[in-house]
Amino acid sequence: MLWLLRRAIVILYPRASLPGAADCALDDFLRTFKRETPLSVWAGTVAGAVVFHLFPLFTVFVPLPAFLLPRRLADLHAARISVSSLYLVRQSIFLVKMCAGLCWAADPQVRARLALPPLIEDPRTWRTS
Repeated sequence: MLWLLRRAIVILYPRASLPGAADCALDDFLRTFKRETPLSVWAGTVAGAVVFHLFPLFTVFVPLPAFLLPRRLADLHAARISVSSLYLVRQSIFLVKMCAGLCWAADPQVRARLALPPLIEDPRTWRTS
């Protein structure tokens, strides 16, 4: 399921004038995210990725999963599904975007481009203290 979540995140956070999610050590972050989040958050995030990949039929009217769409249609799908009038769909996509945003906004390249200081190293003690 990591690859499905990864593909959804890469489509939602593409490269533009700033680095995209694919440039931000995404694979390592997703393994850590899976290990450290509660099962309910992980399940909701993966469910959001599944919804994201299954819904191009309703957003861009193409019967393909999102990971097979050409870039232009994938961008359009991402924009449309993010503002869906269906609350559960919109919130499931929000979980995927939240996960992606945690990775993207912590990346040193992104922070430097936004003139933000780098984050301090994670002490990895919150679960043990």
